[in-house]
Amino acid sequence: MEQVVQSYTTNRQFMGSVLVAKGAEVLLNKGYGSANLEWDVPNTPATKFRLGSVTKQFTAASILLLQERGKLNVNDPVKKYMAGAPVAWDKITIYNLLTHTSGIPNFTSFPEYAKWEPFATTPAETVARFRDKPLDFAPGEKWSYSNSNYLLLGYLIEKITGASYEKFVRDNIFTPLAMQDSGYDSNSNVIPHRAAGYSMGTDGLENAGFVHMSIPHAAGALYSTTGDLLKWEQGLFGGKLLSAASLETMTTPFKNNYACGLAVVTKGGRKAFEHGGGIEGFATSLTYFPDDKLTVVVLGNVASAAPGEIAAKLSALAHGETVTLPAERKEVQVAPQILAKYAGTYALAPGVDATMTVEDGRLMTQLTGQPKFGLFAESETRFFLKVVDAQVEFFTDAGGAVTHLVIHQGGRDTKAARK
Repeated sequence: MEQVVQSYTTNRQFMGSVLVAKGAEVLLNKGYGSANLEWDVPNTPATKFRLGSVTKQFTAASILLLQERGKLNVNDPVKKYMAGAPVAWDKITIYNLLTHTSGIPNFTSFPEYAKWEPFATTPAETVARFRDKPLDFAPGEKWSYSNSNYLLLGYLIEKITGASYEKFVRDNIFTPLAMQDSGYDSNSNVIPHRAAGYSMGTDGLENAGFVHMSIPHAAGALYSTTGDLLKWEQGLFGGKLLSAASLETMTTPFKNNYACGLAVVTKGGRKAFEHGGGIEGFATSLTYFPDDKLTVVVLGNVASAAPGEIAAKLSALAHGETVTLPAERKEVQVAPQILAKYAGTYALAPGVDATMTVEDGRLMTQLTGQPKFGLFAESETRFFLKVVDAQVEFFTDAGGAVTHLVIHQGGRDTKAARK
């Protein structure tokens, strides 16, 4: 496990804190790199990190607690609690918000978002920014990840309880579970042991851009530590917080393997609940395997894909699987005619294709809307990327025609049929 994490720290792809525990037995709990580069303060298990979208599961649990107390029903329409809601929202339920199936567009993807990001706001003001936008699809029809859903849930929590989202989460989750190192992040408050966030610039790491923490709200504004997130997993899945029925609702996928603030995935044949987060200068990953009560927490203060990759490898190791580090992959030469037959377009997801081309004797890959990257052959059918820890494997039919490819990344296998 140490080798895995260290392989990401050498070039500062990752700085942060990592925890792996089976039940109450902690296998790894350590900090890596700096919590603050300017003062050379090391990360430790006590370091506090912004969680980004890992926040969403706390918001989902808050909604389910309110349902248990008779304050709402997740099948209620949003308009029941929101006077003057747009007519387009008539069929949007609270459950649609929880599962990203409302059709409400994602406000953090709007062209104006960069202008809003540095300034204090209220949930009502943020809701006003997306409430009159056309829906992307009819409620319940499709799945599309949208921070607007969870911002609106936070707004509803405040409206229904008459208290702030921050207060509700603190009083009803953090305090009962003894999560003393967790809270709602602030740009002004002095928070002991809080990490500074960094992003990769042209000359190495630089201080991350500014976001006012009133902007992400219930979609991404909480902070925590590795130890507190272990308490959270033990409390949530140990029956200390929600009823069995509420936990069932929270962990049952609706569309696209997404439940309520949690993705429900299979890794190495094992069921897992997971979510990642990314917010200026921070990237996070939280995974829980219910069958053996394995918790894997990776909290980073560098904006990168490393936490998800590290979490997948540590999960595999904890389950006795073999892990290959990127530096251990060796490139082999493949004949030009073999590369040529892989050229083409592969359908990865609705609206997302993987296009393969051969340029200067190298196979290149490009996802819709993303830059082009080189692929390096491990064999005639399997290739790896160097920019991220991912592999691409090609498959043929009995006649030798290429039928599809599979992308292996983060413990998941994603199939893409040739178009």
